[in-house]
Amino acid sequence: MQRTKVALITREWPPLVYGGAGVHVVQLAQALEKKPEIELTVHCFGAKRSDALAHAIPDDFPDINPALQAIATDLLIANALADVQLVHSHTWYANMAGHLASKMYGVPHVMSAHSLEPLRPWKAEQLGAGYQISSWAEQTAIESAAAIIAVSDGMRADLLAAYPNVDPSKVVTIRNGVDTDKFSPANDPSVLSKYGVSGKYALFVGRITRQKGLAHLLRAWREVPAEYGLVLAAGSPDEPGIGQEVADLIAELQATRKNVWWIEKMLPHQELTALLSSAELFLCPSIYEPLGIVNLEAMGCATAVLASAVGGIPEVVNDGITGELVTYTTNHAKFERDFSEAITRLMGQPKLLATYGYAGRERAQQEFGWDAVATATVDLYSRLLK
Repeated sequence: MQRTKVALITREWPPLVYGGAGVHVVQLAQALEKKPEIELTVHCFGAKRSDALAHAIPDDFPDINPALQAIATDLLIANALADVQLVHSHTWYANMAGHLASKMYGVPHVMSAHSLEPLRPWKAEQLGAGYQISSWAEQTAIESAAAIIAVSDGMRADLLAAYPNVDPSKVVTIRNGVDTDKFSPANDPSVLSKYGVSGKYALFVGRITRQKGLAHLLRAWREVPAEYGLVLAAGSPDEPGIGQEVADLIAELQATRKNVWWIEKMLPHQELTALLSSAELFLCPSIYEPLGIVNLEAMGCATAVLASAVGGIPEVVNDGITGELVTYTTNHAKFERDFSEAITRLMGQPKLLATYGYAGRERAQQEFGWDAVATATVDLYSRLLK
């Protein structure tokens, strides 16, 4: 069998994985490597490592805007892709490498859309003027890609609305997956003891960014009964402003409650699954979420999910079956009040939460396996190479 040489291009790769897109790339790469018809190489940003071809920011670009750093790194990656038959990029950071390689070497460029810059205006806080660069890079890649993978039907609709010049036939939905062997119920009291967690608690896991809605959750928690605890596995703020806002809100809660715990580092897998498994409820108050892979991870651990009904989340969380959804509104006071009321009601119904959790794991196992994601991805590659 002649194998197809595919280059997967990503900014994030272990040990520097800090978001859902990075998790997706790692899991997809592992699933693609099991396909005998694919010869896969991974090109990532950063320092040299053994399991991928890493490309460091050029020496002359250490202190410039992060968006220009990404473009400079993309040039290095594109230069290294002369011997592949197809390139597959993830996020705007890597899209330009795929785009340039496609133009240079005449190979198809597939890009996975994990988010869209036009729908994340708060990124200007992080990138400054570089937001114009990231927006340009994404638009250029999307409008010229051979195919675009949307991680949900909601993302597909958003993409076609944001980029009306894109041929709809080029945009296919292949949802994220979850490894339900890795993300499975795994209670470990020693992890709770390590962080001082006790009693009934709800859990938030995610980066500190406006997209994840953490500030809304913290304001909503003011009205949640004090008997319920809150564990926040949240770090890597996008920029100082949102980082300080979240820190202040957490400090305000901790001033009157002893059961609000903030873990600022990225958790090792074993600790993450232990906290997910022991939580009564997983919380996802995002204001923008193309799919929400962390909800799948919670479901894999048989934990009920309460999430905002935005983007692709309703395609993952089956409202009233695997958890519940709260309608997001720009009337933030109403959204926070509705979220608070839902938390309070659900935390008082342990049997219902257990039912949601069981159904969530079953749904994750049956509908979101990575082998199915890889098979659909390889089928797309094959169509483009005919």
